[in-house]
Amino acid sequence: MDKNTVHRTKMIGGSEIGAISVDMDKRSIHETNSLFWDTKGTDILGATALPFYGAFVSEEKCQLFGDVSGKTILEIGCGSGQSLQYLGQRNASELWGMDLSESQIEKTKQLLTAHGLSAALVCSPMEEECGIPENYFDFVYSIYAIGWTTDLEGTFRRIASYLKKDGVFIFSWSHPIHKCVGTEKDRLVFKKCYFDESWYSVTLGESTLSLSDRKLSTFVNALAKARFLIEQMIEESDDEIMQSINDDFAKKAKMLPVTLVIKARKL
Repeated sequence: MDKNTVHRTKMIGGSEIGAISVDMDKRSIHETNSLFWDTKGTDILGATALPFYGAFVSEEKCQLFGDVSGKTILEIGCGSGQSLQYLGQRNASELWGMDLSESQIEKTKQLLTAHGLSAALVCSPMEEECGIPENYFDFVYSIYAIGWTTDLEGTFRRIASYLKKDGVFIFSWSHPIHKCVGTEKDRLVFKKCYFDESWYSVTLGESTLSLSDRKLSTFVNALAKARFLIEQMIEESDDEIMQSINDDFAKKAKMLPVTLVIKARKL
């Protein structure tokens, strides 16, 4: 994968575009975000997929998965399927994917088929019961998708139920600090309250999406309540990747974390 793709998805950082507060209505948010990804989501935000966890963080450097040969793997928010392809080509024994968008599920199916791979694919909000087997998976992971959930604690409990004992959960998302800090005349300035976790709506072109920016402690506490043990947390950007990209976003990444990655184990 071209290193220039690692920062295509910046996930609306630093309130640099207009955002409008909205009520937290799960059904409405699911409908809004499903329509977004069914139509223009990937075109507008790009796609973040393994071996990259997000901007300037890679599996090839971090080795959070290690050897996946013979492992059962579920992706939450499988998008267009590139991450499942990456793990399938590393000899995972069984692939599963879940996504809110029918369009994304179809793209995943087409991509995997083109590369001689297959996966059990489920179209559902990650918060809801959808027939995925329990106590079944060695790994559950999510690359820049977990933040779309309307119920973080409930989602983490579901993910824990999918995993075998001692199974591993790995997820990445835009770092909470990145979402608060914007650029202004070559300076970094706070443009949003770090503690504000209210839902908001953003219009990008003719498309609309709904998001909530959660604190780092919110992620950590939700993992603890779901009986996960955090083994590793990554905030640092990879210097080698940053050196190959010279733009304002890379300069921002040298000053503060822009991607958050957590590896946790089910107790």
